[in-house]
Amino acid sequence: MQEQFIQVGTSDGRMETFVACPDGDGPFPVVVMYQNVGGISPVLLDLARRVAANGYYCALPDLYYRLGRIVIDPDNRDPHVMAIRQAVLDSLSDQRVMADTAALLTAIDADPKARKGIKGSVGFCMGGRFVVQAAATFPDVFAANGSLFGTRMITDAEDSPHRLLARLRGEIYFGFAEHDYALPLPKAHEFIDLLKRDCTARWEAEIHDEAHHGYSFPGRPVYQEKAAERSWEKILAMFARTLKGATS
Repeated sequence: MQEQFIQVGTSDGRMETFVACPDGDGPFPVVVMYQNVGGISPVLLDLARRVAANGYYCALPDLYYRLGRIVIDPDNRDPHVMAIRQAVLDSLSDQRVMADTAALLTAIDADPKARKGIKGSVGFCMGGRFVVQAAATFPDVFAANGSLFGTRMITDAEDSPHRLLARLRGEIYFGFAEHDYALPLPKAHEFIDLLKRDCTARWEAEIHDEAHHGYSFPGRPVYQEKAAERSWEKILAMFARTLKGATS
């Protein structure tokens, strides 16, 4: 496997991005991975490597770049850590992340190892929300998308993910947790009802029994292998049928 950190120029600076892909010249189909609140942690790097090991060029941007390299333990509730967590979250907005995504796509398309044309995405926690934003903002680019335990999926904002479902194209998979403080079970059911009403893209949504927010992160107390592997099975199958062999 090949891996490196690249610098992506944005209107706000240089966004460090981890890139992993198989050995060889490629070009390989592209998957953009959106981080959870913890930042570019070793666990997240390993998840990017997992995607790459399945035959993809996986790009994982550090969305906290405006403040430097910041990695937070999501399970640490120390007041000082929580204050840092809030500060880094405040440095982001959906609009900023979509601008960062546009810059990232330009950089990816300049890399000969990355296949041009349609791409995939996968995201966790706030990254699960960013997946929906990206799929709606770049519907001709993101054709296969996986959103796991997304946060702020139903809000009063005009660009709340639940208001964007009619703009989605291609395919999208949603993995929800039965026990999720960020999207309680009634809200997950509400979101699925809105998918049934508004989404014309091919979609699938699963609520994983006994799972908690963060269920796909090995090493965390909330990790649930059954739910994590089920989600990966669905997402990787979607990537394979949608991205492998596709050129546009």
